[in-house]
Formats: sequence, C-alpha cells, structure tokens
Amino acid sequence: MKVIIAGFIDLEDPSRVKEMLTSARPHIEGALEEEGCIAYDWTEDHLVPGRIHVYEEWTSSETLEAHLQGHWYRDMGAHIASYPRKMGDNVIKKYRVDYEEPVYDETGVARGHFFTESK
Repeated sequence: MKVIIAGFIDLEDPSRVKEMLTSARPHIEGALEEEGCIAYDWTEDHLVPGRIHVYEEWTSSETLEAHLQGHWYRDMGAHIASYPRKMGDNVIKKYRVDYEEPVYDETGVARGHFFTESK
C-alpha cells in the first residue's frame, strides 16, 4: 500500500528558503534514488513567506521505513536543522493510500467522488 508524506515547515528567516532548498539538492536527489521512492518534493510556498511544503510518496510502509533508517533521511534532517524553524504548526503527516484513481474521468470531467462510490 502506498504511503504519502505531506506537510510543511516554516523557517524563521524567509530569506533563506531558496538557499535551504538549493543546498538540499544532494539529499533530495539521494532520496529519489532509494528503492520505493516515487516522489520526494520540497517546495517553496509562494504565498506564505518562509514556508516549505514537503511531499513524499513511497511504494510501501517498508520502503518508507528503510528511508527513515537510512543516511539520506538523517542527512536531510541535519541539513534542515541548520535552518532555524518557527515553532508551532509545523506538521508533517503520513497517509496510507488504499485506493487511487485519476481526478478526471474518461470524459475529461473532474470528479471529487471516487468511481467506486457510485457503484
């Protein structure tokens, strides 16, 4: 079952976001090479100064666990720690994905409900 990691962190100094993300590139690229990593995205929020969104997608809990026990995770954690963060709502959560389907149906219409719900 796929696992999604999603959330955000807020840096104390918004002017350092680009520096933090640029210098994190080796850690991001390393994680992307790990077995089971589908996505590993750290992106600047262009509406909230200092906010960085985190999005990861893993093929399973096992591949996520391997990442969390590996050096790319520890190295990224050490890198992030060198940039002071605001205290508060910095929440990053994990989600199990039991079912997925495209947003747009076969006719090109965006749907909020899952096709299986209408059966």
